[in-house]
Amino acid sequence: MSDIADAADVLDRVGFRSERSILTRRQAEVLCLREQGFAQADIAEWLGTSRANVSSVEASARENISKARETVAFAEALRAPVQVSIEGGTDLYDVPSRVYSACDEAGVKVSYAAPELMKLVSDAAGDAVRGREVRRDILIGVTSEGAVRVRTP
Repeated sequence: MSDIADAADVLDRVGFRSERSILTRRQAEVLCLREQGFAQADIAEWLGTSRANVSSVEASARENISKARETVAFAEALRAPVQVSIEGGTDLYDVPSRVYSACDEAGVKVSYAAPELMKLVSDAAGDAVRGREVRRDILIGVTSEGAVRVRTP
């Protein structure tokens, strides 16, 4: 494990710039140190704060990252030339043919075979899909490059 003081060097090396990030410098430092295997208590001692504060900073950073991912997924869904709404109650096995039909109409090639597409949809939809049942409405977007994005509206 590297020295805890190396966090600034790591952030510089990977090009972290707080003015261009949704993370504060402190959040980035804490995440960097946690990724290197440091305990929150060690980070707190190094920063001169409490472990509870480090925990809060880390939780806020992870929430910001989650929101950023959701924002990117939303923007990609808006730009996707293919958008297929799948209603709750649909059999997961019916999803690939619906996606392929919409892609054919739009002239977009899907990068997945049916079993891979079903697994991707099931994994990405979380608890909206259980077994073969789509339990809640989902939106499947396919980019012009054939990448599939799944959202739960």
